[in-house]
Amino acid sequence: MISDPLDSAEAANTTSDRSRRAMIDSQLRPSGVNAPHVIRRMAQVPREEYVSTASKGVAYNDRAIRLENGAWLPAPLVQGKLLEEAAPRGDEKAIVVDAGSGYLAELLRPLVGEITVISPEEAVGKGTKGKGADLLVIEGAVEEIPAALAKRLADGARIVTGLVTNGVTRIAVGRKVESGVSLIPVYDIGIPQLHEFDKPKGWSF
Repeated sequence: MISDPLDSAEAANTTSDRSRRAMIDSQLRPSGVNAPHVIRRMAQVPREEYVSTASKGVAYNDRAIRLENGAWLPAPLVQGKLLEEAAPRGDEKAIVVDAGSGYLAELLRPLVGEITVISPEEAVGKGTKGKGADLLVIEGAVEEIPAALAKRLADGARIVTGLVTNGVTRIAVGRKVESGVSLIPVYDIGIPQLHEFDKPKGWSF
């Protein structure tokens, strides 16, 4: 018999623990997110510690939360889907593009061998933090993954990200290939857009 990842000493009977359990039972599981590593980590990490004091009371609601820096923490289902699609293997070198909360990075941290957290601004710049990564996870919807970021990835590295096309946002998965990156949308869901990744706008007449 497979035990429920929530049936552990970590599932203490506190308000925060009950809120996390409700998030899992009412948001993740009904949407098909049941991977043990996802359920375990989202049961362990107190989401309310990654939002402003004013937002702590709505930390587990099924909606994005505005952060103090003006960016957004996506709804819990987004992190659940990203973690499930990432399927971390325990010994990988990962890059997480985080808009400012640190929540997704903390969920992923013990599931990989090494983690580098970068901001969207760092991700589209010319830096090399995380170079040679086997896994890239972007916590937001992007129009494209720039070549400079793709160069930080090892050949064949896996990519899990939000993707926005014509205003529609989806979870997408892919790999670093010789020509850059290849992405396939897998799940439609509302995800805050990271405008740092917008494609250059051309002239129109």
